[in-house]
Amino acid sequence: MKYGKRLRDEVERSFPEWRGEFISYKRLKKQLNLIDPERRAMKRPRFSIEQLLDAGRFDVGFTRLLNNELEKVNRFYIDKEEDYIIRLKELQNRESNLECSKEMLNLQNDILDFHAEMVLLLHYTVFNSTGFIKIVKKHNKKAGASIEFSFMPRVLEQPFFSTGLLYNLMRECEAMLRRLLLHNDP
Repeated sequence: MKYGKRLRDEVERSFPEWRGEFISYKRLKKQLNLIDPERRAMKRPRFSIEQLLDAGRFDVGFTRLLNNELEKVNRFYIDKEEDYIIRLKELQNRESNLECSKEMLNLQNDILDFHAEMVLLLHYTVFNSTGFIKIVKKHNKKAGASIEFSFMPRVLEQPFFSTGLLYNLMRECEAMLRRLLLHNDP
C-alpha cells in the first residue's frame, strides 16, 4: 500500500479530530509533480553550479509548501505538549486532594485516557517524520537535485521529532497510576 493512502487511512481510523494537523502529503506530491517536466525526464543529471542555482527556482513552490507543512506539524505538536503539561498538573492536583474511592477510580480512568492520547501523539510524530522523509526522497528522485542535505537535519532538530518531554510526561502518568494502585492495596 502506498504511503499516502496508508496515512489517509490511519488518520481516518485513529486521529479523525487531528485530520488537518498531519503533513499534507497529497498536496506535496501534487506540488512535486509541477516541477519542470524536462528536468524530471533527465536521469540523475549533472548540473554546473550556475545550473543548480537556476534550477532552484523550479523547486520554490515545493520548498515553500514543505516548510509550511513543517511549521504546521511543529505548531500542533508544541501546542499539544503545552496542553499536556497543564493537564498533568491538574491530574497531580486531583491526586493530592483525593477524598474517596470513587474519585480515585475516576482519576485512574482520566490518567489512562490521558496516557493513551500521549501515545497517539507519539504515533503522530512517527507518521509525520516518515512523510517528510518519503516526500524529500521523492523530490530528489524526480527533480534530480538534492534538498535532503539541507532539509533533513532541520527535520531532525524540530520539536515534533524530539519526544523526550512527551516520554517524561508519560512516565509521570505511569508513576501516578502506580501510586494510586498501591494506595488502593490493603
